[in-house]
Amino acid sequence: MINRYSILPLLLVSACADAKREPSSDAPAETEREAVPGGRQQILFVGTSLTAGLGLDPSLAYPALIQRKLDEAGLEYETYNAGVSGETSAGARERIGWLMERRRPAVLVIETGANDGLRGLDVAAMRANLEAMVDRAQRQDPAPDILIVGMEASPTLGRDYTSAFRAVFREVAEAKGAVYVPFILEGVAGVDSLNQGDGIHPTASGQRIMAEIMWQALEPVLRRRQQVVLGRFGGHPERAQASRGIYSESPVTDQ
Repeated sequence: MINRYSILPLLLVSACADAKREPSSDAPAETEREAVPGGRQQILFVGTSLTAGLGLDPSLAYPALIQRKLDEAGLEYETYNAGVSGETSAGARERIGWLMERRRPAVLVIETGANDGLRGLDVAAMRANLEAMVDRAQRQDPAPDILIVGMEASPTLGRDYTSAFRAVFREVAEAKGAVYVPFILEGVAGVDSLNQGDGIHPTASGQRIMAEIMWQALEPVLRRRQQVVLGRFGGHPERAQASRGIYSESPVTDQ
């Protein structure tokens, strides 16, 4: 059986290359567009190359696959992929305010830290960046529901580092009332057939597995939001539909 961490030492090579091309704060995976008032509520994915779908058409990245699941489920949300390859948590922290102002999401998914771990950056600094991102998002009125994606660091960095690194994501999620999403590369990392030629970035098939992991965490949040809205309108979906936008009034989190 392939160890899920077997790919991580290889990723250090990629991290060094990415460090030479730290992304600008205005380079999301998709073409920028303003949120349309009165349109579908948005799910904003802030992430790294894993979210951007590096090496693939954007339509094959997991945020786009989540959009298909939303449409099939009849859930009135629009995904927005703000993944940037090579970005560290510090870069994501710099972008979050701008993204929140432009997108005003009902739901925010944070996938960051992978490149911090690949470069062996300070875990305490990563925690501070992640906390600052959540704090900034929660200042939005109404505040979005927030999902934090768990990440792993290379075992070559030592047990103390990898344990501390792994713990950050769940601990911040619990402390901030966010939903924790398990390691999104579970079943993908280290599997040759699910990764591109570089042995690092997931193929379309790998992205489909990532989408399933994300959907398992995201769908319950959206269903609970839907029930909150229906409850406010006496169980009449047509009234809730007429008041589109109320979905974002009250964030729903796992406690």
